[in-house]
Amino acid sequence: MANSFLASANATIELLESFGLHTKKGFGQHFLVDDNIVGKILDLAEVSSDDTILEVGPGIGTLTVGLLARGARVIAIEKDTDLLQILDATCPRATSDIAESFALLNMDALDLEPTHLQTVADGFSSATLPSKFVANLPYAVAATIVLEFFQRLDCIDMACVMVQSEVAQRMCASPGSKDYGAYTIKIGLLANPVSDFLVKPGCFLPPPRVESRVIRLDRRTDIASRELVDAACMMADAAFFQRRKTIRNSIGSFLGSRGLGSAPLDDILYAADIDPKSRGEVHPIESYLELGRAYLELTAE
Repeated sequence: MANSFLASANATIELLESFGLHTKKGFGQHFLVDDNIVGKILDLAEVSSDDTILEVGPGIGTLTVGLLARGARVIAIEKDTDLLQILDATCPRATSDIAESFALLNMDALDLEPTHLQTVADGFSSATLPSKFVANLPYAVAATIVLEFFQRLDCIDMACVMVQSEVAQRMCASPGSKDYGAYTIKIGLLANPVSDFLVKPGCFLPPPRVESRVIRLDRRTDIASRELVDAACMMADAAFFQRRKTIRNSIGSFLGSRGLGSAPLDDILYAADIDPKSRGEVHPIESYLELGRAYLELTAE
């Protein structure tokens, strides 16, 4: 049995042509046309009838249909107004009660606020905010969306998203590697990578020029203080502000550029057990928690 009746090249082309549409490069549209990959995403995200799911960039509804068919409620965000009419036609075919299962927001995902989700969730009888973020994301904004959703949407406990392979590598890079940087650290302060799998270009219409990867990230629950996480994220940005410089010089330049040059930098590094002559990329994520903690303690005095 198919996971999504839209997950084939023929079905996708037929549907787009019936509405007089085509893919738009400006929106980063690459429609998934491999039903096996849809199934693997649903399985990795452990989608069930208990879930309310947030989806960004549903396109024609290929993944959305699979989510709805497993009984989940879906709040989808689609920026392309031309695709709204298609979603109105395709999504009801996957659920017996579309009013209780599916809601569509026509907006830029980066403008999404918790209040938007609450308003939509209140329209479902369950009134449950989405706890899972499952999506085939537009490449240009994928990294930003994942980080911002974990930062701003406390209801999201897990993300299972399709991104460009190099973005997935940055999300789970190890200290000392070329992909390890401030983004890796900030994601790692908020969520842990659990599993991932490769998706070849031929699984899309049109095929992208790069390989994709589906990655699952589970929110960390071991850091209680949002203030600490925010401080650690700031120190990550500071340590990579001038990547080729020592961590002391890079953080000093960052703080100075923001009018925070009076912060006791040497004391902060000492308290966090950081060698001032080292570079940001050699330190694990937990070291940035220590930097954040030291910054908060020593600047509060």
